[in-house]
Amino acid sequence: MESRERLVTAMSELMWERGYAATSPREVRERSGVGQGSMYHHFPSKRDLALAALQRNCDDLLPATTDLLTGPDDPMDKIAAYLTRPRPALKGCKVGRMTQDPLVATDPGLLAPVADAFATVHHHLTVVLREAAERGELSTAVDPERLAYLLSATIQGGYVLAIAAQDPRPYDDACAGALELLRASAPPAQRHDEPISTTNIPAAASASAASERND
Repeated sequence: MESRERLVTAMSELMWERGYAATSPREVRERSGVGQGSMYHHFPSKRDLALAALQRNCDDLLPATTDLLTGPDDPMDKIAAYLTRPRPALKGCKVGRMTQDPLVATDPGLLAPVADAFATVHHHLTVVLREAAERGELSTAVDPERLAYLLSATIQGGYVLAIAAQDPRPYDDACAGALELLRASAPPAQRHDEPISTTNIPAAASASAASERND
């Protein structure tokens, strides 16, 4: 792996673990094994490296979500797969956590790839939810745009609750509850009233998955 790649990988990991503000260039060099001269050759400033790492995180996470939500499956099956996919609940979202970093939140350039990633996921969720309503799997009285925001907020809020409790179950229960509400909103002929078991969202996988594909 080339020195530039090692630097971006190290910064990506450290920002996920502790945030941008709390990550120092020295820690990046130690994690990557790259010297100071080489580091500043590739990235004149910490901000330049952070921007590359943020873009990497977004690029790593989006393809799996996009492929899932744009696939050929039934729309409600795609939503169920999206909500119940194992995620590292106790580590938080690689992308979403950056909005809690004050130096990222106040820097439009650093915030841009994060906002773009969420906008992409929101678009795909809206399309799938609208398709579900058109097929009669959701009530047409429900606004797909608002529901898409609700699902994203459920996932991001679930991370916060899980980290606060140091237990993945609040995250798992929040996602399962959102899916139950969606299914309960279906017209009677299409309704599936069976409860959503959180065993579909393995706690171990939620706590330990190294890759947070999501959103």
